[in-house]
Amino acid sequence: MSAKTAQLSFKAIGLLLLTILCFDVMSILVRILSTSYNAQELSAYRNVFGIIPSLALLIWTGELRFKASSFKVENPKLAIGRGVVVAVAQLFFYSALAQLELATVATLGQANAFFVVILSVLYLGEKVGIWRIVALFVGFAGVVWILRPGSDAFSLVAILPVGAAACYAFAMVSVRKFSDDTSNALLYLYSSIGSIIGAIILATFTAEFSGVHSWADAGLILLMSTIGGIGVLLMMIAFRIASPSVLAPFWYFGILTAGLFGWLLFGEAPLDKLFPGVLLIVGAGVLIIWREHKRA
Repeated sequence: MSAKTAQLSFKAIGLLLLTILCFDVMSILVRILSTSYNAQELSAYRNVFGIIPSLALLIWTGELRFKASSFKVENPKLAIGRGVVVAVAQLFFYSALAQLELATVATLGQANAFFVVILSVLYLGEKVGIWRIVALFVGFAGVVWILRPGSDAFSLVAILPVGAAACYAFAMVSVRKFSDDTSNALLYLYSSIGSIIGAIILATFTAEFSGVHSWADAGLILLMSTIGGIGVLLMMIAFRIASPSVLAPFWYFGILTAGLFGWLLFGEAPLDKLFPGVLLIVGAGVLIIWREHKRA
């Protein structure tokens, strides 16, 4: 691996860690709003207002021109289809957040790493080295250790984060199907449009809208949507500049941050569940960092 490739990998890892932080903040806001709104409503609001980051980036980069040619993108069906899949993932994810601890949802969501690697091989034709495979299995062993038989993580609701993980994995991996010349902002705009369509359809057929109850709620919904949109945009950029199989193990750090926020803000006490499995999860990330450094 060249020094330039290694530098891009570390940059992508940094963006992914920022993505995790954005998703944590979004999850906290979803948990707060779930006492007054159902998952379908929140998903619809998230996608309608979540388009703001993509529009802001288009304006900042000067790509927002009101000409048909300015909005052309290769493979538009896939670009919009990614958004529909994300809308399904959000519905699963938000439903789980309303019923499970933040740490439990984050832990079950780590199935994402396996889906990413599998799709990278089947969908992109990538070759995954032994070190990355070892890191994934070490990290997942930590996840299994945290879950432990008999915990609420094995309830029927626990299937929802796993389904969300599969959908998010497709969104991450499929972005590699677009050329480097495709605008990040434009690609995210198409994805946002697909998410809006998917979320509104899901909400229409599965729930009733109660309307925004107060200006305070409106502010929280707008913040949730914007932070979530920024997180998806950062994630998309990260997976465009680095291999999904390199980034996948670092999703495990989301367990740490989600557990910490859940403990500080909601009085959840996940420490007895996180240790010692969390040591394996962190170890998997350290192993990847060490290996990338050695290859560089």
